[in-house]
Amino acid sequence: MQLIRQFELKAEEKYKMAGKIRGFFHAYIGQEAIAAGCMTATRPEDPFITAYRDHGLGIAKGITPNAAMAELYGKATGCAKGKGGSMHFFSKEHHFYGGHGIVGGQIGVGAGLAFAEQYKGTDNAVLCFFGDGAARQGVLHETFNLAMLWKLPVIFICENNHYAMGTSVERTSNVIDIYKLADGYEMPADVVDGMNPETVHEAVARAVKRAREKGGPTLLEIKTYRYKGHSISDPGKYRTKEELEEYKSKDPIQMILKEIENKNFASNEEIAAINARIENVVEEAVKFAEDSPFPDESELLKDVYADQNYPFITD
Repeated sequence: MQLIRQFELKAEEKYKMAGKIRGFFHAYIGQEAIAAGCMTATRPEDPFITAYRDHGLGIAKGITPNAAMAELYGKATGCAKGKGGSMHFFSKEHHFYGGHGIVGGQIGVGAGLAFAEQYKGTDNAVLCFFGDGAARQGVLHETFNLAMLWKLPVIFICENNHYAMGTSVERTSNVIDIYKLADGYEMPADVVDGMNPETVHEAVARAVKRAREKGGPTLLEIKTYRYKGHSISDPGKYRTKEELEEYKSKDPIQMILKEIENKNFASNEEIAAINARIENVVEEAVKFAEDSPFPDESELLKDVYADQNYPFITD
């Protein structure tokens, strides 16, 4: 969680102060407990897919900070060869399938990944993440219907940070308890405290167990909060300072530090050593990104799907 937090803060600094990062940028600050709890409840080969707030989950899944920062810089050494940028992290090696810029677009693809795992006969479980805004997209209902019909091994995770861009959940739907959307498909569902990695772990572990045992999908509404705006250009004036401070008082990193202290899991010296190591890792990621080359022009048309025999376009 600390690595994700410090990476995001440093990347934001390089965006705002140094002008090194351009385009869209959606920080995961405040939501780190979800990434941590999901990682401990899954195996490395379990596919993850998410929306454009993807840096934290990508790093948790195994994308190195070097490759992540290089991607933000648009460098050839990035996890998507510098072609994806902030919103399109990707790593086949680590079973991280994006990073999707179309709101809700990854929900159907997530079910497709789960169908592929089922078809291949594995017991892998897919974690498909989306925000509270994407829960209003029609693709969610189509996907839920098929996922239940085919008992696909997928856990749909709504990271409910309460604001779809700048619009509160209360203003977007009559159903403000998003987990209840599963009821129409008789899909198991739960609501989870997303500020605590332990509660996230427990809920995800239950859902993953069900998926591995061919029990089908689960919807988890994990309630969290983003401390920054929707994107880096969002001043967040639609919420009060008091609300923001209330959630910061539940900061997942501070809460877990108290737990570590109360249970004597680590000394202050050990925590300080972790923080120092993370600072070095993040600084090295910046140096790596700045020293890396931009993609060569020859890369422009590579990695683009095209059907050479497509019959419907003529000169």
